[in-house]
Amino acid sequence: MEKNYMKLEFLSRSNNESFARVVVAAFASQLDPTLEELSDIKTAVSEAVTNAIIHGYEYGQGIVIVESKIEDNEIEIIIEDKGMGILNIDQAREPFYTSKPNMERSGMGFTVMETFMDSLQVESIKGHGTKVKMTKRFQSLPNKE
Repeated sequence: MEKNYMKLEFLSRSNNESFARVVVAAFASQLDPTLEELSDIKTAVSEAVTNAIIHGYEYGQGIVIVESKIEDNEIEIIIEDKGMGILNIDQAREPFYTSKPNMERSGMGFTVMETFMDSLQVESIKGHGTKVKMTKRFQSLPNKE
């Protein structure tokens, strides 16, 4: 299948999380995913966008950028904010670690992303934002047009 690409930008409002999740799922649907594969993508996108809104901007106003690329039977999803950034990525990726214990956050966001996607990379610079890059390979190739 030929490469395909999309980019979406929206305000860091919590009600936009479901919007981003549905848009990426719709984009991924051209790969003819199973319901389980689609659910995995939606869950991972939800976690990454929520992370950008809560930790990147602390519910303040900013822009969340979602990019996605499809090539062959794989989708790459990048979710980026220009917010606070993460000081210690290794610590943030530990299960149950949260920088917001007062908000009753579970600290499982990166663990969930890793569980549902085939790869996860996190880049962050304190004060400049965070970029989460995830990939998922699909079991079957879509029909060629």
